[in-house]
Amino acid sequence: MASDLGELTAFVAVAQAGGFREGARATGGSASGLSEAVRRLETRLGVRLLHRTTRSVAPTEAGAMLLDRLRPALGEVEAALDVVNGFRDRPIGTLKLNVPVVVARLVLPRIVPAFLAAYPDIRLEVTAEDGLVDVLAAGYDAGIRYDERLEQDMIALPIGPRTQRFATAAAPAYLARQGRPDHPRDLLDHACLAARHASGAMTVWEFEREGEVVRIDPTGPLVVRIGAAVDLAVGAAVAGSGVIMLFEEWLQPYFDSGALEPVLEPWWDSFSGPFLYYPGRRYLPAPLRAFVDFVRAQGTWE
Repeated sequence: MASDLGELTAFVAVAQAGGFREGARATGGSASGLSEAVRRLETRLGVRLLHRTTRSVAPTEAGAMLLDRLRPALGEVEAALDVVNGFRDRPIGTLKLNVPVVVARLVLPRIVPAFLAAYPDIRLEVTAEDGLVDVLAAGYDAGIRYDERLEQDMIALPIGPRTQRFATAAAPAYLARQGRPDHPRDLLDHACLAARHASGAMTVWEFEREGEVVRIDPTGPLVVRIGAAVDLAVGAAVAGSGVIMLFEEWLQPYFDSGALEPVLEPWWDSFSGPFLYYPGRRYLPAPLRAFVDFVRAQGTWE
């Protein structure tokens, strides 16, 4: 039973995006066009592939099984078509990255403009989120994360700073009112502006000095989910609401302006910088290969 490749591609786009409008945005098509293509495919196969409601679209059991088989097959089709990129003067296509919010804020701005200038025919799509994502299953070409716990057949490439620190800080008015902590355990008596992971778990503040490690469960008047809401916590810290812990680079402008003061700096914990990770296939899509080569050539920074 033959099926049009466009119908299969439309089904995968809608199923992965979770809706016809979302699929249209991802593919640059129209929602009505995707809907018609999926309807034709379901008619041809004689089985419903998607549950449709006014609020969401999700694969049926048959649709989920078809999706699992189509993803790698369509990936091979894309790889086959991408071979012709090697005959072009400059690679063309779309590169989709999934990155943490902090990487989009602190790392990519030093890389992306120069990359886009070097490869004007490549369109870069970046999604910034902090939850655990299977980047390939979600339709991304590569991801950036802060550890090397990679899935099988994935390669990790250092990108950006190789060493970073978490910094604690508070506004001068807060410190004048509440006093300056001398030891991490003193924070138990302070208002801390805490954060929660996408999983729901609260963050733990970790400090280290001369081999002594201290972990604090921060409590205070504000809890934000890691991601875009972190800016709210920074604003609250500047306003004098409490002590904040965040990437040193994120807080550096506030240190420079005097809006925030470093707290417990000898205890700030260092950790390894982020990694670009991508499939270890022999043939990478041309846009991804260009980005990997560009990152390698740029090198990392301290």
